[in-house]
Amino acid sequence: MKSIFTIVLCLSCTFGIYAQATKNSKESNYLFKEVVRHSASPVESQGQTGTCWSFSALSFLESEVMRINKTDEPIVLSEMFIVRKAYEEKAKKYVRMDGKTNFGEGGAFHDIPYVIKNFGIVPRSVYSGLKKKSDTYNHSDMFKDMNSIVQEANTSGVGVRTEWVEAYNAILDEGLGELPESFKYDGERYTAASFYKMLGINMEDYVSLTSFTNHQMHSKCMLQIPDNWLWEESYNVTIDELFQSTIAALKSGYTVAWGADVSEEGFSFRNGIAIVPDDNAQIKIEGEDNKNFSDAGADKFSEAFLNPVKEVSVTQEMRQKGYDEKETTDDHGMHIIGYSVDNKGRVFFLVKNSWGTSNYPEGYLYVSESYFKLKTINIYLHKEAVSDQLRSKIGLK
Repeated sequence: MKSIFTIVLCLSCTFGIYAQATKNSKESNYLFKEVVRHSASPVESQGQTGTCWSFSALSFLESEVMRINKTDEPIVLSEMFIVRKAYEEKAKKYVRMDGKTNFGEGGAFHDIPYVIKNFGIVPRSVYSGLKKKSDTYNHSDMFKDMNSIVQEANTSGVGVRTEWVEAYNAILDEGLGELPESFKYDGERYTAASFYKMLGINMEDYVSLTSFTNHQMHSKCMLQIPDNWLWEESYNVTIDELFQSTIAALKSGYTVAWGADVSEEGFSFRNGIAIVPDDNAQIKIEGEDNKNFSDAGADKFSEAFLNPVKEVSVTQEMRQKGYDEKETTDDHGMHIIGYSVDNKGRVFFLVKNSWGTSNYPEGYLYVSESYFKLKTINIYLHKEAVSDQLRSKIGLK
């Protein structure tokens, strides 16, 4: 009886793994067989802002909270709490550095542990960051006012003075709302710090992996992108280790935050897919991406988005060349929650975006192995999701 039950259970698990087959668009001939998919909070929209780094990293942490607490009910966290505190700290650093660092709407995954460890976190229901009678984010006017104050403080050489800091925070209060000193959630009263403790996550447990040969392999390096205003470090691994670490994490029950270049011809949110075809000339582009990469961007048309095609075999040298020559840039943060295999048995990551649900996969897209290897800037994941062998190589404890 036990052996029969075991066989039935194994068959059930196998069926569960491959039960769902989906497409990237209605007209597509791609057929993605789901291998693994983990729980995630609902897809949201970053609106007309450059805050994808907060949306993607908090989506990742929301999945972490579900994983750690063994629940499928997400606690939706406040992206704009993170953004608000990062804006505050970024302005002060910019002035202290006499303008020799980055000041913009963009950020990096490292911003999230920095903010949460120093200031805590609150639920989105407590601090949405939306103005009254508005359901869409747009920081363009607010950021112009913020930038005006910061540039004046920088050029006048006054340093971090109370006067301009208070004026700066008043703009943030007006644009995002005043921060709560305490709040009620599920009948309990919290501060931002105590709410962080309640979630059960430890921000010391998360690490960034990258893969660039201008740094020593299997050592820590500073991620050389403008939005890394905190100058935080990542572990540098090979391209294959980066890919296999993502696969292994997903297989082990973890999800992964993903920073990448999305301004490529083969990246099409509207078509729900990102690929690197052998012949890019077959992709027709109409329009342009916006400066913040905060929507579906240019229209792209190609048979390659509808019919499986041969892709470029990506090498470490090819990846490095793209980075060195600014063909690969730090554009956008997203959240990898699973992976599938296509008609030809090739791996495609299931990626949750923050551009709303207007495309056929309702806010998601399928990213090929080739695209991931060529255009990834870094990944962010729980350190226990990294294999023991790789942890030993890079000195991760």
